[in-house]
Amino acid sequence: MADPSESSIDPKSPSVHGSELSPGAVSRRAVLKQVAAIGAGAALSTGSVLAAMPRVDSNPKRGRIDVHHHMLPPFYLDLRRAVPDAGKMPKWSPAQSIDDMEKNGVSTAMLSLAVSGVTFDAGESGRSLARKSNDFGAQLVKDNPASFGLLAALPLPDAKGSLVELEYALDTLHADGIALLSSYGDKWLGDADYAPVFEELNRRKAVVFVHPNAPNCCANLQAHVPASTMEFLFDTTRTIESLLMSGTFSRFPNVQFIFSHGGGAMPLLANRMARLFPKDLAAQAPKGVLYEIKRQYYDTASASNPTSLKALLSIVPSSQVLFGSDFPFLSAGDPASDLMSSGLPDNTLEAINRENAARLFQRPHS
Repeated sequence: MADPSESSIDPKSPSVHGSELSPGAVSRRAVLKQVAAIGAGAALSTGSVLAAMPRVDSNPKRGRIDVHHHMLPPFYLDLRRAVPDAGKMPKWSPAQSIDDMEKNGVSTAMLSLAVSGVTFDAGESGRSLARKSNDFGAQLVKDNPASFGLLAALPLPDAKGSLVELEYALDTLHADGIALLSSYGDKWLGDADYAPVFEELNRRKAVVFVHPNAPNCCANLQAHVPASTMEFLFDTTRTIESLLMSGTFSRFPNVQFIFSHGGGAMPLLANRMARLFPKDLAAQAPKGVLYEIKRQYYDTASASNPTSLKALLSIVPSSQVLFGSDFPFLSAGDPASDLMSSGLPDNTLEAINRENAARLFQRPHS
């Protein structure tokens, strides 16, 4: 993982990448640096300034769409720092996102909150954090419509509050989709308590980005081994199994799932999951386990290396693979470089880099 400090931007420097960018792009980034320096309040009041500036990528036809790109609002980081053993978080600003995007051919990043989502507090606190985060992200999209999209947070496991926020995020903020965690406490996404949320997501034919989490059962199993090293990959696999066994995939076929990190350990276990699927639950996957797995989407964040990519593409068609970076924890340059040297045909690379996501999110090609 790259040192986050390496991507920090000095707002006093007048020549950051100045020789590489158009004058319009430089002025846009300069304003965003000032916003980052001033704080979150300024980030919510820059629309009139940024709207008058040229878009960073005025012709994004060939640009990548990054579906796994995190925003770290200042108020979110303050809450996370108050959680014991939460781990160090990288520096982030909208300017840093755009800087990494420009360097690595990303035209649009779908913003979502980082690990833990809005699970710091339950009840009204969780609902408030979801609303504040979604408003923050929506303003960034409004200010930078060519650069950002929004995958809105829901306050699960609060199903009632999630339905309220879902309506607000999709109808008022016009979010591109919803971001959920793979588990909440010791409940995975196929839990019956979440069925009303998925019923509404299905009615709306929503895109649902699933980011891994460390469930209560399995956090800190080994000293000095962060959850992101292994547990995240297993928890994504657990929630896929949960969605299969509960019949959530088959009952709500209009929900379009994106699973992080190439589906975690799923590519290695998919055939085993299919072969050992309980016979008494066959009605929950009437078209078969592999059918349900193959029609979901999977991103390339930490899964673009030859071993992971080959395993993923041995299970799902390339039409279901999306470019993802995990910024600001990793640069988009990592998966971009891996894909460029993967040996995949140009049309497959174009599909993974952009076309699959453009189709999924119905983003324009020009």
